[in-house]
This record gives sequence, C-alpha cells and structure tokens, in this order.
Amino acid sequence: MGLDDLLVKDYSSIVDVRFADEDLDRLETDRQYDGGHAPGVVKAFRKRMQQLRAATDERTFYSQRSFKFEKLEGKRSHQYSMRLNDQWRLILELEGKGADKVVIIVAIEDYH
Repeated sequence: MGLDDLLVKDYSSIVDVRFADEDLDRLETDRQYDGGHAPGVVKAFRKRMQQLRAATDERTFYSQRSFKFEKLEGKRSHQYSMRLNDQWRLILELEGKGADKVVIIVAIEDYH
C-alpha cells in the first residue's frame, strides 16, 4: 500500500455533512451572511462545521469533550446536540450506517 492509497482511504472516511435548512448551508459558506446570529455564534458554528467535516465518524464527536455531544430524549430522540458555546447548541441527526453515515445539520438553538 502506497501513500496515495492511504490518502484516499483517509479522505473517504471523512464524515458527509448535509443541511436540513439552506440558511445553515449559507451560514457556513457565505462570509457576509450571519443568519441573524451574533458574530460569536457564527464563528463557533463555522469552526464546529470544520471539525465535523474532519471527523472520521460520530465516535469522534463523543471523544471530544468540548463538543458535549449527546443524544436528545423524548420527541427528539432521533436527534443529537453539540455545544457551540455556553448558550447555543447545534442540533443534528445521523442517517445511514457505517461508512454511509451522513450528518444532517438541523438547527442552531438557544438552550436557555
């Protein structure tokens, strides 16, 4: 196995991310767009998105204590939350299995 094989293997394991809301997609990519969020929330969201895209799978989310990644309960038991800062959380869903797992970015929510 050569270096090219390793690079392809590592790249193929990067988490696939999709958005449930076009505004969240735009918030990640359009530097002029804030979606009505404070600058600190936008900065934290963009940083978290880079971290999500670099993860190999959801086990990375659990292993990073600063993410505070946790499964929600009740009517939202199909969703997860991840800390952006002390007040704001990123809500996401996981779809698929194994290498085909996709992270769906659902919302940014105020937990207070």
